[in-house]
Amino acid sequence: MQPNTSLMSLEDMKLAVVDALEDIKAFDITVMDVRDMTAMTSYMIVASGNSTRQCKAIADNVREKLKEKGMDARGIEGEKEGEWVLVDLGDIVVHVMVPATRAYYNIEQLWSESQSRRAASAA
Repeated sequence: MQPNTSLMSLEDMKLAVVDALEDIKAFDITVMDVRDMTAMTSYMIVASGNSTRQCKAIADNVREKLKEKGMDARGIEGEKEGEWVLVDLGDIVVHVMVPATRAYYNIEQLWSESQSRRAASAA
């Protein structure tokens, strides 16, 4: 899908992101396959950090670990505030949030409801 995939398989990239999240003690890691729902990305990975400082460190670790493997982030948003840091890797978009922000926006539910509506309309 995206040019970055040629450097590393999508599965290897997904595993590298999860490893990078776990390195800095991210928790409640959720991997969502969104290929059937959007052409923007293949996976969304959502994780939590205990504080804004930890969320920033987690996102920075994802960026650094993937860069070491030849994958440059397309963009990073929210690093200044740290409540919700988004790392855009092209085929994978990583969301790192403090628990209160994650509960408020509940993006996992939004995407799962979208998938449910899609399945229902296809039937």
